[in-house]
Amino acid sequence: MATILVVDDELGIRALLSEILTDEGHTVELAENAAQARAARERMQPELVLLDIWMPDVDGISLLKEWGANGQLTMPVIMMSGHGTIDTAVEATKYGAIAFLEKPITLQKLLKAVEQGTTKPAPRDTPARGATSAGQPGFRDGTAPFAGDPAPAGAQVNGHAGGPPVLQAEQVFDLDRPLREARDAFEKSYFEFHLAKENGSMTRVAEKTGLERTHLYRKLKQLGVDLTRNRRPGSVG
Repeated sequence: MATILVVDDELGIRALLSEILTDEGHTVELAENAAQARAARERMQPELVLLDIWMPDVDGISLLKEWGANGQLTMPVIMMSGHGTIDTAVEATKYGAIAFLEKPITLQKLLKAVEQGTTKPAPRDTPARGATSAGQPGFRDGTAPFAGDPAPAGAQVNGHAGGPPVLQAEQVFDLDRPLREARDAFEKSYFEFHLAKENGSMTRVAEKTGLERTHLYRKLKQLGVDLTRNRRPGSVG
């Protein structure tokens, strides 16, 4: 079990995370702003930090940068946000975060991310590029993938050349590239995952992703997604 620091300005979020993590056997310290987080980090030397991005005094990304610049990023940090974007998540991993949790945080995602964080070496001991501590798929700069849903039961784990897209919720992304290219790569994998999961049905993918069907079609064409490859015989778009 680990010592975990939870930093969030919302009392309800702090209380909920504390209750869940304590029930799991972890020791939990709470902080509602950057000042308290700094003090708690010095006092308890946490093995993992759950850090909210949007806080009233100093935001989580700025605090993450500060710890990194001062040589204080000696523990894994998982960012949390209810208003996060792909750009925000990429920026967080750039400055040392190992994962990004989107609010509202499900119990499954929380426990998975915490398990990952408590078994991963501190950033200063990051493994070689392209691997994470437990041999899990990760970003090619050594950080861990976003904490997301696991692959559906029965999903393919390994594909083959020319075969259908792989149903895989955690992908490897190269962050050592321009932001637009990294974002396009993420979005292409995201839509290919849902197209494969929904047997190529544009209607169901539009509903799942929250996009209007025409907008979705234009987006897929823009990203170069092969729509015929995702469709299975007998499926209806």
